[in-house]
Amino acid sequence: MRVGVLTRKPPEPAEPLTPEAAAVLGALPVAAVVLDHEDRFRFANPAAELFFQLSAASLAALSLRDLLPPDNRIFDLIDQVRRHDAPVHDHDLALESPRLRRLGVAVQGAPLPEMHRGVVLTLQDASTAQMLDRQLNFRGAARGASAMAAMLAHEVKNPLSGIRGAAQLLEQGASENDRELCQLIQDEVDRIRNLVERMDMFSDRPVERAEVNIHEVLDHVRRIALSGFAAHLKIHQEYDPSLPPVWGNRDQLVQILLNLVKNAAEAVDAREGEILLATAYHHGVRIAVPGSAERVHLPLTVIVRDNGPGIPEEVRATLFEPFVTTKRGGQGLGLALVAKLVADQGGLIECDSRPGRTIFRLSLPAPPRRAD
Repeated sequence: MRVGVLTRKPPEPAEPLTPEAAAVLGALPVAAVVLDHEDRFRFANPAAELFFQLSAASLAALSLRDLLPPDNRIFDLIDQVRRHDAPVHDHDLALESPRLRRLGVAVQGAPLPEMHRGVVLTLQDASTAQMLDRQLNFRGAARGASAMAAMLAHEVKNPLSGIRGAAQLLEQGASENDRELCQLIQDEVDRIRNLVERMDMFSDRPVERAEVNIHEVLDHVRRIALSGFAAHLKIHQEYDPSLPPVWGNRDQLVQILLNLVKNAAEAVDAREGEILLATAYHHGVRIAVPGSAERVHLPLTVIVRDNGPGIPEEVRATLFEPFVTTKRGGQGLGLALVAKLVADQGGLIECDSRPGRTIFRLSLPAPPRRAD
């Protein structure tokens, strides 16, 4: 009697998405993906690339289970769609794993008739709206700082000069102990003057923008960091070589990224600290700015990531406001200035922080299209 070897038949490949369906899903302003019977990504629109921070090609090599643990609520939703062959909606989902962190996500799942056990998911979280709202708050804070800078420059600088001059005159005829006090007065006056001058950086000035190679800027910042404050750290690079130029001011972009890299270097462990500089292109969505008919398109992403302890939760909401700091002896103007300069570039900045992983993400504009 011949005994045959039992072999498992490989699964049938999933039917490809029709061009019509791909066109419709691709035009949606929210993240949309198609999952096959094994929860593998068969399609991802541009908004989904932005949502997952992965390209469509990268997603095509993955399953949703590669990004999220199997006990996540989203898999229950997908299972219900298949069992009932009907749309299912859930909201306030937390999609958290080492590779993904999206909170407060609304998910709509629906069966895809043309694909066996295929499911279409649309995912929308409040991050874009929150990012825009935070950016508008940052700009408001910057405007408040600008007004404060103008007031300080006018009301404080002149009296400071008089105080310092008087202290110098007193020092000439003072005893040794009193000369030390006079010098203390002068030192404190100089410190206050420096603070006022730093605040003056927030003043509104015209910004000249042009095409900037952001990779050259990042390499410049990296060389400065490794030759100074980050000489003891590893700084990795993950660049998208096809990235087009950024529409911005080169000097200000250097200042922005130097601030972010310096903050990261100060936050990480001196022996095991690592910083990642990365770029990517995302089609994203056009954001309607309140009070304006213009829609902002910010497809260029620059990331500064570190493996430090994270930013305390109690300061995250006000992180980019003036005088907010977690550093001992810090003045709390560095990130406020960064937010102001990013706004001057026409961009957005957001921060995602947890223990062991802090990401500052810049969304920047591409050069305007030239008229034919």
